[in-house]
Parts: sequence; structure tokens; C-alpha cells
Amino acid sequence: MMKKTQDTCDIFCYDEELVERVKPRVDAVVGMEIIFKALSDATRMRIAYALTLEEELCVCDVANIIGCTTASASHHLRSLRKAGLAEYRKEGKLVFYTLSNPFIKDLVAVAIQHSEDQSLKLANV
Repeated sequence: MMKKTQDTCDIFCYDEELVERVKPRVDAVVGMEIIFKALSDATRMRIAYALTLEEELCVCDVANIIGCTTASASHHLRSLRKAGLAEYRKEGKLVFYTLSNPFIKDLVAVAIQHSEDQSLKLANV
């Protein structure tokens, strides 16, 4: 016999007024998956977090901070840039990256806080 889960409704019904009010608004998230896809990679998340700690980082510094090659760091930074999360400037032979806007810094900070809160909850279980 299959065990019944407690995380679904036992009957199907919905609040028509609520659905009509919310349904047209959910399209506001179209395109947001690009941001979360870029940040879903642990290395890119570490790089984004490093860029919240320092205003600007050279590719070589990023490579040393996260413990990878400059080629790998460049690849991940390029992915963040293509997703609209980072910008770069070239100074001679060096390339420096920054987060593209303060909202990205806030997003990373919220993700870090959430992760820490979840870890505390799991530790107290």
C-alpha cells in the first residue's frame, strides 16, 4: 500500500478571485531564471560572494581566492557577465570585475543569510 503524503490537498478546489488576481502577475519572473541559473553553480556563487566583499577584483585575484586557474576563473566570470550579473574593465593586461548593480549584492547577501538560517535550523533538529 502506498503511503499518503501530507503535503498535498485532499480535494481539488481553488479561490477563483485570488487566482485571477495573481495569475497575470507571475509573468514578471520571465527571464529571472538566467540569474538563478548563473548563481546555481557553487564556483560562480563563491565568486559573486567574493565580489560582494570587495568592490572590484582582478581575474587573477579571483582565481587565487577560489583556488582555480585563471582560465577557469575567467570562464565563470564570463558566465556571470553574460547573465548580466557582472561587468568588467580592462586596465593594460589586467581585467577587473565588479557586480553589475547593488541588487545583485543584495541577492547574494539574502542567499547567504538564508543558507546560514537553514544550517542553524538543521543543526537544532
